[in-house]
Amino acid sequence: MRGWRQVYFLGLFVVTLVFCSVMIIRQIHVNQGRHIELREAFILLYNRGYRQQSYKLYQRLLQELPKLSDKALLDDFQRTLMLVDPASGATNNLIYNYHWTVSNELERRSAKALQWALKLADQLP
Repeated sequence: MRGWRQVYFLGLFVVTLVFCSVMIIRQIHVNQGRHIELREAFILLYNRGYRQQSYKLYQRLLQELPKLSDKALLDDFQRTLMLVDPASGATNNLIYNYHWTVSNELERRSAKALQWALKLADQLP
């Protein structure tokens, strides 16, 4: 009888662990999809002339920037690159400003990755 209880609780633990893992993965996908929707809404509103509403979305995108994955940052960089001329320096264009901020964040992260790689190489005999 005692063995069945242990198996029961072990099975219950495994089921709970699997459920929590699935829910975490699902939430990550929802968050990524939400960021894409937010970015596309920002671009649409700005291009249609809704400056105040697009500024609110711009602020939200800037708040989320440090938490984004490198892949999401690269997607944002490529998406905004199609819409702006990087050589123009149009500082009054929110899409250009977002593109520039994403570019700087990617540069900062790549510098950290380079430092990490150099440190790892120095540790090897």
